[in-house]
Amino acid sequence: MFQTRRFLPFFLTQFLGAFNDNVFKNAMVVLIAWRLAATAQMNAQIMITVAAGVFILPFFLFSATAGQLADKFDKARLIRYVKVAEIIIMSTGAVGFYFGNVSMLMIVLFLMGVQSTFFGPVKYGILPDQLKDDELMGGNALVSAGTFLAILAGTILGTEVVLTEHGLTVISAVVIAIAAIGWLSSCYIPATPAAQPDLEVSYNFVTQTWKILSHAAGQRDVFLCILGISWFWLVGATFLAQFPTFTKDVLGAKVQVLTILLTTFSVGIAIGSLLCNRLLKGQVHATFVPLGALGISVFTVDLFFATLHPISSTTGELIAVGEFLSTFAGWRVVVDLLLVAISGGIFIVPLYAILQLRSDEKHRARNIASNNIMNALFMVVSAGGTVLMLNMGFSIPQVFLTIAVLNTAVGVYITKLLPGAMVKALIAWLMDLCYRVEVLDLENYHKAGDRVLIVANHQSFLDAPLIAAYVPDKLTFAINTHIAKQRIIRFFLSLAETFSVDPTNPFSMRSLVAHVKENRRLVIFPEGRITVTGSLMKVYEGPGMIADKADAMILPVRIEGAQYTPFSRLKGNVRTRWFPKISVRFMPPVKLNIPEEIKGRKRRHYAGNLLYDIMSNMVFESSNYRATLFSSLLDARKIHGGKHVVFDDIQRQPADYDKLVAGSFILGKKLIRGTEPGECVGILLPNMVATAITFFGLQAFHRVPAMLNFSTGARNVVLACETAQIKVVYSSRRFVESAKLTEMVGGIEDAGVKVVYLEDLRKSISAFDKLLGFLRSKMAGIYYHFANDAHDPDAPCVILFTSGTEGAPKGVALSHTNVQANRFQVSSRIDFGPSDIVLNALPMFHSFGLTCGTLLPVLSGLRTFLYPSPLHYRIVPELAYDTNATIMFGTDTFLSGYARYAHPYDFYCMRYVFAGAEKVRDETRRVWSERFGLRVFEGYGATETAPALTMNTPMHNRPGAVGRLLPGILYRIEPMPGIDKGGRLIVSGPNVMAGYLRHENPGVLEPPEDHWYDTGDIVTIDEDDYVHIQGRAKRFAKIGGEMISLAAVESVVAALWPENTHAVVNLPDARKGERLVLVTDFQDAKRDALMAYARSNGIAELSIPRSIVIVATVPLLGSGKMDYVSIMKLAEDAA
Repeated sequence: MFQTRRFLPFFLTQFLGAFNDNVFKNAMVVLIAWRLAATAQMNAQIMITVAAGVFILPFFLFSATAGQLADKFDKARLIRYVKVAEIIIMSTGAVGFYFGNVSMLMIVLFLMGVQSTFFGPVKYGILPDQLKDDELMGGNALVSAGTFLAILAGTILGTEVVLTEHGLTVISAVVIAIAAIGWLSSCYIPATPAAQPDLEVSYNFVTQTWKILSHAAGQRDVFLCILGISWFWLVGATFLAQFPTFTKDVLGAKVQVLTILLTTFSVGIAIGSLLCNRLLKGQVHATFVPLGALGISVFTVDLFFATLHPISSTTGELIAVGEFLSTFAGWRVVVDLLLVAISGGIFIVPLYAILQLRSDEKHRARNIASNNIMNALFMVVSAGGTVLMLNMGFSIPQVFLTIAVLNTAVGVYITKLLPGAMVKALIAWLMDLCYRVEVLDLENYHKAGDRVLIVANHQSFLDAPLIAAYVPDKLTFAINTHIAKQRIIRFFLSLAETFSVDPTNPFSMRSLVAHVKENRRLVIFPEGRITVTGSLMKVYEGPGMIADKADAMILPVRIEGAQYTPFSRLKGNVRTRWFPKISVRFMPPVKLNIPEEIKGRKRRHYAGNLLYDIMSNMVFESSNYRATLFSSLLDARKIHGGKHVVFDDIQRQPADYDKLVAGSFILGKKLIRGTEPGECVGILLPNMVATAITFFGLQAFHRVPAMLNFSTGARNVVLACETAQIKVVYSSRRFVESAKLTEMVGGIEDAGVKVVYLEDLRKSISAFDKLLGFLRSKMAGIYYHFANDAHDPDAPCVILFTSGTEGAPKGVALSHTNVQANRFQVSSRIDFGPSDIVLNALPMFHSFGLTCGTLLPVLSGLRTFLYPSPLHYRIVPELAYDTNATIMFGTDTFLSGYARYAHPYDFYCMRYVFAGAEKVRDETRRVWSERFGLRVFEGYGATETAPALTMNTPMHNRPGAVGRLLPGILYRIEPMPGIDKGGRLIVSGPNVMAGYLRHENPGVLEPPEDHWYDTGDIVTIDEDDYVHIQGRAKRFAKIGGEMISLAAVESVVAALWPENTHAVVNLPDARKGERLVLVTDFQDAKRDALMAYARSNGIAELSIPRSIVIVATVPLLGSGKMDYVSIMKLAEDAA
């Protein structure tokens, strides 16, 4: 704030004003006591008392007028007027000093009181005008700290200089110069609009004083703040007034010790003020006010006991600073005073901020004027009470003890007024101590307003206390009636306002709606239970309906880390520990926008879908997807433990996180020889643990793995190497021999690319290499950070190559952010858990197999079994049975193949089966449902989108559609000529690729225009946001002026002959422009049967292929997609 004009000029102005006041007042008091009283033959103590009364009198006389003027006019202009008056008053004071005229000095002191009276309302009234709400606490903290430091500096200067030679001249020059500088600083304060320009000012101070006090008393929270602030000044005035006598008579110390005590007290107030702002993180609430009051009492009592035994010397002489601080009792007094002052700073700052924030803008300055009147009254009471106690024989320590007792009563009263504040402060302190809780974006809470429904993911029994402790206001928690009976919950119910809800009772929901309509803040956990997977589970529709009917804002809150505590329901599934770090992130508030025409049950369902989207978006947006893959691997090891197994393959040598990280460092150091950071390195390997270690070994040293698709043939692999400018390719001799890729490897080497075998690298690894790699893995975070210059999440992390379904393959550069965003997008919708086991037979050179089948599991703590080929239809189901796999990824072709050979019990553990890359046929769904009791969840995407764009999920599944768009993805649909239904899907989001590498421009990254990617697919999106693929834009045929989707024709053929594989392509036709050709492996395929099926199902004849080509096997790519380049060649040859 010191860097802004909104605050710095004002801060300097008020600091200099407080400094000047105290220079003049203390110089005058010392001058009266030591010189003028004797000259005027008057009692010095009486004159000092009169001076104090003269200074404070204007606060009673003119505060009401000052408050009215501050509300009526621009406060910045009023400050300048006040500072001009200060120059005049200080000049008059200089004259009084010169002549030694007591009467003139008393008049000047009175005028100073008048000036302070008029400055007070504008000083605290202008802060809310110039500062944002989240800056108000910090602004008040700095003002409070600055004020007390100014008081200290002014007191020292005024008392130490005035009696020196030329002291009066110095003091006079200083006060005039400071007044002038203060005025100059005030000229830079930005203008503020008048709060109530039409206010009629009344100068009857008696009636107006009563009026503004009555108005303040009518606002309970405002008046309580005024009383609290006034009590602080009563305590502070008591201490400050008694310090001189306390130092001399009780401590038996010289005046220099008094300076130490004054300094300690002022610095303590400053520390407490700034500490309070830090504790509250800039938020305005009274959480720590009771603790501040308690601190004042506790340390004042200790101060009393510290002075029971004399500190002074045995000779009776006053002791100096050195001797005082050489005793334990002396240090105890100093520390007690410091802690009393720190507690005072914690006590006072929130009260000023609340007074400013809760006051009506048009009446704010008058409320502050009321506060000034009450402050003055309490200080007069302080003086009178102290004199009375001293006359009754009280010692000064006993006066302090009395203040402590009275302050304890005040603290108890405050705690009763704010019963939750003390408990919240205690819970927050315990949470911070145990879990190092990080509260993020709390400003979004304040943006939500008063009528708000807070929805949070439910990780553990700590969730409700976490939210209650760190939200400044009083909340109501909706608790399930049955859960409310649990012991730990019953304890929480005694501390917070709760609302027991029976989900089966519709009246409960009505009561909640009425509660929120009263502008209350309601907290609900929409999942209805604590997660047992660690991910977002079922989201009930009820909270969405509450927000809709109550017209409330929804504030999503993401809790992360609590699932690893013993208070979660994941014991045995995750590595629980007593004190993991927990974060609570408040997301931007949102409003449900439901069309008015949607009514009844449909409206409830619509609201439920919107709420689910809000929750899944919250999970995604609050995830750290802007991180490198290797750093996320290290984070996963830290979360799940180094001994947690994450990879296995047919070698049956499982790899845990420790082995994976150590192997990455050991092998990675060998892999990077002859390459530079950021350079592409080819990987020609099947699915196995060694491939994963090779992949992460390159990541550890900032090399970019280029996953070569060996299923596309030698020519395409060589082209891929040229496109990505690959100099070295890593492979396995055993793999090359068993997969018969010797010719391909020869072609790669002929192109000038070096092929290195892992078997040879393994032999070159020495014991020293292993030791070094082991040591690096033990300090992996530090080594990874310093061993790499670049940790840019937007840099490419992998190069994949398009399948070639539309011609020559292109290199697709995916950044760390792309891959990370996509895995978080998927996991925000699917309840994966560390107890899941993934079976991945999809090759890593395919984005589906890499991102979803490999990286998502390993970075989420899931165990993955890697199998080298998805085409082994008998072996893959056996492995599912043998490994107890719960999650599997595949394509329609592969899944239908597994279904033909699998035993019905092979998938007994399987929870989810996800399919992509090609359309899932109805027959495939039917077989998996009837034979294995499993739903196939179809998804859709592209290599360029990392790959997932849409996905059916257990909660939102619509057969025939490819699911709903994942969180964080923007889209638009552009119309296509000749296509009436749907349009071309164009998407954007953090998962969209960094760019293409093209063979015609090797090594040059070509980013997508404006970061939007044209999928080339024609889609429709229904009323529930499910995406339906009509076909690729390039896979439409124009026949007789009609646009025919080749994918739709393939679906018709598949419905007729579901047991076989079919592909439809289009060839030129002289009569109708284009004609359709069916390529199928169904040996008895006849066009007549197709025609009959079409007629019986109302399908137009134009959609029936003109000719049929029967083949032994329909060509497929390694990913399971149709190889349309080869299929087109078969159709052309047959023509």
